[in-house]
Amino acid sequence: MEVARKIALDQLATRARSEQELRTVMKRRNVPADVADEIIERFTEVGLIDDAAFAQSLTSTRAEFGLRGRVRIRQELQAKGIDREIADEVLAHLDPEDEREAALTLARRRVRSLTGLERHVARRRLAGVLARRGFSGGIVSGVLEEVLGNGWDDEPVEFSTGEQ
Repeated sequence: MEVARKIALDQLATRARSEQELRTVMKRRNVPADVADEIIERFTEVGLIDDAAFAQSLTSTRAEFGLRGRVRIRQELQAKGIDREIADEVLAHLDPEDEREAALTLARRRVRSLTGLERHVARRRLAGVLARRGFSGGIVSGVLEEVLGNGWDDEPVEFSTGEQ
């Protein structure tokens, strides 16, 4: 029991963890399931494990600093074992304008590497980057229009990042 407690505390000392992450670590370290259940229950009672707070923290960090959209954040929460209802609740509080600004920031950073490409190639590549980061189709199309314009010609163009 003491070894399992130390395993859990060591994991929580490095960063916040979801209940599922701790269960996975303890299982991998051969902690019996009943002992893991008891430790997780106790840690949850005293507030060392809080999936809702963990999900909120992860979501705000990923949205603000990781420049990720709702779809990608939802996938990360799911991978960490966060309950769907908790994920829905946390993602409902994401500001759509902040999400759009994150996509725009990412697009402006990436558009520099697309200079000289044909416009349709640049659009396709930039759309792929934004989609892989989890931004919705509506946000992607709006950001593409703002950053690249709405032309589809095959002429290589110089893109403006909107910054001076």
